[in-house]
Amino acid sequence: QVQLVESGGGLVQTGGSLTLSCATSSRTFSEYAMGWFRQAPGKEREFVGTINWSGDRTWYEDFAEGRFTVSRDNAKNTAYLQMNSLKPEDTAVYYCAMANLRFGGITRTGYDYWGQGTQVTVSS
Repeated sequence: QVQLVESGGGLVQTGGSLTLSCATSSRTFSEYAMGWFRQAPGKEREFVGTINWSGDRTWYEDFAEGRFTVSRDNAKNTAYLQMNSLKPEDTAVYYCAMANLRFGGITRTGYDYWGQGTQVTVSS
């Protein structure tokens, strides 16, 4: 069973930055794409961004483009989500997920394993 553990969430002011981490002990980490999703209260979980298995390709939802950066360190079995210029509407629980392919998609169905989530709160 693959376990993903997120960290790095917290409270930040508008315009601030946070970097989330997603660590796993999985030996297959470097073979699969990783994705980040978020879920705000009362809303559906939505796609944020994804990175392919080797780390040289990324895709982002429109709201994340230019502000958020997904990266990975396969030697450390860790994926990251760097978030800049944060807004109150970015407040949500953020989840990392491991895909079942080398290139991840934008829907939840493409991901087999999920972390427990980490809360990000942006104050105005």
